[in-house]
Amino acid sequence: MNAAAIHAKGVRKVYPGERALTALDGISLDVKPGEFVSILGPSGCGKSTFLRCVAGLETISGGALSVDGQPVDGPPDHVGMVFQRDALLEWRSIERNILLPIEFAGKPAADYRAPMAELLALTGLSEFGDRYPRELSGGMRQRAAICRALIDKPSLLLMDEPFGALDALTRDQMNVELQRIWLETRNTVMFVTHGIAEAVFLADRVVVLSPRPGRIADIIDVDLPRPRRLAVRETARFGAYTGRIRKLFHEMGLINEEPGEIREELAA
Repeated sequence: MNAAAIHAKGVRKVYPGERALTALDGISLDVKPGEFVSILGPSGCGKSTFLRCVAGLETISGGALSVDGQPVDGPPDHVGMVFQRDALLEWRSIERNILLPIEFAGKPAADYRAPMAELLALTGLSEFGDRYPRELSGGMRQRAAICRALIDKPSLLLMDEPFGALDALTRDQMNVELQRIWLETRNTVMFVTHGIAEAVFLADRVVVLSPRPGRIADIIDVDLPRPRRLAVRETARFGAYTGRIRKLFHEMGLINEEPGEIREELAA
């Protein structure tokens, strides 16, 4: 029996057409239960495509992919997903937004009132359950989206650049908040990002993908104590991890040391 929460072996994804596009080629990766893994790479390298394949929203073209030992054939059970946009419904209160997956699943909402209250408390939103999304800041809205993804206690949380639309200060705070929530819940997390520092700060391992077609260029184990404070980013140890990744991108021709000659936008 495969003990991995996510098991990928030789995964390929090809979008057919007159000019077929290979998005992923030969992705092999095991993610352990309770592990936090960041997927990092340049735009168009297949990060989000791989995440959508794990979520059962895309069908792989070759190889093998399983979640909790079961081949992925449609959305697996016990999986939550958070996107870059919070996608909250403006006409529903925060509580009713959080309970939306429960309604879709045909489960009694009353059974989830207590877990919802716990999530609201965990994310600092206890006083905002009856408010509407337009009354919340961007960071608060994204915390509500995380609550929605966690309401049915998924064993696997998939996050597709969830903080990409936030300003730098809010993004930093959300990194700290997400770490705190994960330390409480201990879900398996796969987190897609463009940010090198963000990937290292959050993850147990950083998986670096090459430019399209996406292949695994490196897997970096991050040995930093938790909980991590933002100040850890100023340490030599943290800088060694980010420097290793930047060197890898440089070797791939994605970053040129000369000012004004950056070929790919990579947010640090």
